[in-house]
Amino acid sequence: MGRYRTPTVLAAASLLLTALCAGQAPAAAPPGRIDIDPVIAEQLDDAITAAMRKADIPGVGVGLWIDGEDPYVRAFGTSDKATGVPIKTDMHTRIGSVTKTFTITGVLQLVDDGKVRLDAPISTYLDGVPGGDKITVRQLAEMRSGLYDYTQDPRLLAAYQADPQREWTPQELLDIAFRHPANFPPDARWEYSNTNTVLLGLLVEKISGQPLHTYLQQHVLAPADLDSTSLPTGAEIASPFVHGYTNFTPDGATVDASTWNPSWAWSAGAMISTMDDLHSWVPTLVTGKLPGGDRLLEPGTQAQRLRMLPTGHPGVGYGLGIADIDGWIGHNGELPGYETIAVRLPQDRATLVIVVNTDVDGKFGNLSSLIANTVTKIVTPRHVWGLPSAAQPNAVPEPSAPPPPNPKPSS
Repeated sequence: MGRYRTPTVLAAASLLLTALCAGQAPAAAPPGRIDIDPVIAEQLDDAITAAMRKADIPGVGVGLWIDGEDPYVRAFGTSDKATGVPIKTDMHTRIGSVTKTFTITGVLQLVDDGKVRLDAPISTYLDGVPGGDKITVRQLAEMRSGLYDYTQDPRLLAAYQADPQREWTPQELLDIAFRHPANFPPDARWEYSNTNTVLLGLLVEKISGQPLHTYLQQHVLAPADLDSTSLPTGAEIASPFVHGYTNFTPDGATVDASTWNPSWAWSAGAMISTMDDLHSWVPTLVTGKLPGGDRLLEPGTQAQRLRMLPTGHPGVGYGLGIADIDGWIGHNGELPGYETIAVRLPQDRATLVIVVNTDVDGKFGNLSSLIANTVTKIVTPRHVWGLPSAAQPNAVPEPSAPPPPNPKPSS
């Protein structure tokens, strides 16, 4: 999950975001088969636009697809406040911690190839990890390593806030993380840490012999027919794109962050995609099967991915780079200016994708969770999206949340 909170700490790719409801819930559809008829569609339109007005959200994209039924795919508001260009569902957007689902798919493919063992210590493959002889690949993917999350470091947050165009290397991020002692022994508990996924990105590079963006393109994105999804190597974003607005600035002013460099998030949260691609990706992620029917992962490996362990937060489980939030399986993500949710409710054959182009949360908490809560109250009242605030991971701007305007240096 990815997350990025603006007056909080830049968290790098958060998974669990606060779900707050926007006032009185609209009339809910009865539990059971989802049917987005014109009446329900109108209720959704009204509820989403009301939530946007209350939270002052410039633009929102919502897609709800039920297998075999007519989809609900809408875009509300503006993509670019300077020009008034409306947001559209085919626009590229930064997806924050949803990136983790792709990176860890790469790791699991190497497991299938016999090149990586989930229960091997990370020191088997990578040097220089403190306590790496006791931290397994599995524990990194499960967020149970205990390693300090570099996106919590006040100095990194201050440096990013001062220069959002700065290019960060994975090793620089790890150096920051490893200056801090581990928070707990491996496997003692769950704690979201972007450090884990940066290490797993380096693992993919080391074992495959390819840059991560090349490996993902050839082995994950191309087989899954995700033509509009990529891991950028700089600040680039393909057109047309959604402009994202953040107040993670020295003076707290709200600015367009669409060209900020996401390298601080790298394998934990720097990827770009579209609503259509995420709609296609989520069923592949949850089933391990490609759109044409071939397998992306072996059934046993996919089963291990979906083995959800408790996080200590009610209704929230976490597997190998994937979350279960009250039955919705997938991930969420945040970067300064951008919030994304990409999840599936298997028992109702439903896929939900939400894109929001601001992280200026005011008094409403995480804005993508606000929209998800609004939608699911109407269409899946037995499975309402909700994330306790205590479950929110931090990220340098998430791939999730930014720091206070003047963060204090750590001792």
